[in-house]
This record gives sequence, C-alpha cells and structure tokens, in this order.
Amino acid sequence: MLDVLTQQLRSGQSLTAPQIHDAVARLVQGEISAGVKAEFLSALAQKGETPEEIAGFAQELRGMSVPVALDPATRASTILDVVGTGGDRLGTFNLSTTAALMAAAAGVRVAKHGNRAVTSQTGSADVLEALGIPIQLDPEAAARALREHGFAFFFAPQYHPAFRHIAPARKLCAERGQRTLFNFLGPLLNPARPTAQLMGVPRPELCEPLGRVLQALGVQRGMVVCGAVDRPQVAPPASPGASEHLDELSTLGPTTLAEFYQDRGFNRSTLSPSEWVLQPASLDDLRGGDRAANAETVRNLLRGTERGPKRDAALLNAGAALFVAGRTRSITEGWELASAVIDSGQAAAKLEELSQG
Repeated sequence: MLDVLTQQLRSGQSLTAPQIHDAVARLVQGEISAGVKAEFLSALAQKGETPEEIAGFAQELRGMSVPVALDPATRASTILDVVGTGGDRLGTFNLSTTAALMAAAAGVRVAKHGNRAVTSQTGSADVLEALGIPIQLDPEAAARALREHGFAFFFAPQYHPAFRHIAPARKLCAERGQRTLFNFLGPLLNPARPTAQLMGVPRPELCEPLGRVLQALGVQRGMVVCGAVDRPQVAPPASPGASEHLDELSTLGPTTLAEFYQDRGFNRSTLSPSEWVLQPASLDDLRGGDRAANAETVRNLLRGTERGPKRDAALLNAGAALFVAGRTRSITEGWELASAVIDSGQAAAKLEELSQG
C-alpha cells in the first residue's frame, strides 16, 4: 500500500482522507521496512504537503497518543507551546526552548512538546536534559508539573509510542538531507492540547497553511513564523540543504508571520528587524553547538550574563510568545517583559526551580 501511495505522490496527486488513514496504519507497523516508509515520506515532502494532508495526519496520530488529564483550573488557563518545526539546518542555539522558559518565568503556563535532535544538532529534549529539567515525565507527573511549576516537558516518544516504528525512517530521511511531514506534525501533536502556540517553520509559504491547520486543531491563539537570514556577510550554510530562513522570528532579516486570535481574524504580515534596536549580528552569532554548549547558552541568557545578539534573538521570540499567550498587548511589550524577567532574576530562579524537579 505505501509503495502505491508513494507512486501516487510522485505523480503529484495528493492523498485523500481514507488514504491518509491507511498510510498512518502502515507507518506505525514494525513489519514494514524503514526504507519503504522513508520513500513514502520523501515523496510526500517533495510533492509538498497540503494543509488538508497535514491536518489529516495530525488527527490520525493525535488519536493514538497517550492522553494527559489536566485538572479543571489548569485546563481553563492559557497553555502555551513554543516550538520550531526544525528542518532549517542552520545550527542555531535552542531559541524556542529559551523563549518557552522565559515565558514560564513571566507567569505563563508552558507545555513544551519535543524530542531529541533529528534534523538539528541539539533538540529541545537534549538541552532541557542538560539543564537538569526532567524530560521523561509520565502523564500524571507532567500534569502536576504544569500545575505546580507552570512548565512541563512532554517527551514525544513517551506520548506517541507508535512513533518508535517511524523514527528509523525519519532518521534515514534526515541522513539524506530530506525533511519530512513529521517536522510539521511534532508541533501539532502536543498531548497537553495547548490553547496558544508560537510555531516556527523553515519556509515563509508554510506560515499561512500551518496557521490554518492550528486553527482546525482547536488552538485559540496562534502565530506561525519564518524569519529570513538577510545579511550578505552571513557565513556559508551550517550543513548541506540548509535554508535561508530560520524557523523562528529573525533578527537577521524580515519575518513572515500568520496569526489568529479569538477576538481577531486571521492576519498575515511581515516584521522588519528595524522595528527594534538590535545589535549588529550575523548567523554565526546565533549558532549553537552540542547539548552542553547550548545548555550553557540558555543558562547565560536566563541569568542575564549573555548580552550579545543571542539575547536579542531570545527576547524577540520570547516577546512573541508572551504576546501569543495574551500576557502582553504586543511583541514589543513582550520583549520588555522578558528583559525585565531576566534582569530581575526571575528567569534564573525559574530555571533553578525547574531543575530541582
């Protein structure tokens, strides 16, 4: 069946809802080889996933996830996720994770959904683990952490057991420099069902389609962003297949965004770095390293000892996260709040609180 669907995709034909159901049923089977699954995922990516296909796969896989029971007060509050899809292959430090921690320090409940690195050097699970923050919480412990500490990490393999049969195919695609549908799906499968989401994608034309998918899945306040790397002095790409765009808000060029809110309609716009006072920077200034190096960067940012271009990038993304969560009335106000949270010591205190479990 997957071979037949792969040929259909290579001919440029999209999948129907029943075909998506059948494809998911086979992708989660251990008996089918990683190579066959990788060919299917590559063909789908090369055709270009439609919003309907992405939403269809998300709905199918959400039904297979481990449920999380939140208490009524937590469920009634705003729950935020800040996540990049990956796939830009530019090697930046963990911007989304840093922004998520800053938002938690500012009093927003953050349910961070993520995994170890697949297309990047250091994934959100890797850097949080290196920071001493528990990442393998069962549903009850994660719900308690979200209620008591305002931050919980939902480790994707633990909540999506069927993914263990898909991981080898994803790895095979990554080794070939090929992103897959699962770069998009990860941010859509958070078992805590966040009500607000800041999501980064590696190509600007994906912002509106993924925004529409978030809406279809029930997110109440959402922003999907793609930031350009627009400086001529930028060093060569970090790896083969690297993008010219970050799956974050960018301090290096204009950011395309699509956003929607309960009290507003769907909006598309572009943000220019000139809207903020930024330090001169290139992509090299935002690059990260292994998990230990990236964890130290996050510590320094939250403690306020890192004052260079990484701070600008973290504040911009934290500002957007706080705005999407409804904590502030604008990204600029969110930037200012995130800066105050760092300089007051609240961010460092939150990191210490979380690292103690």
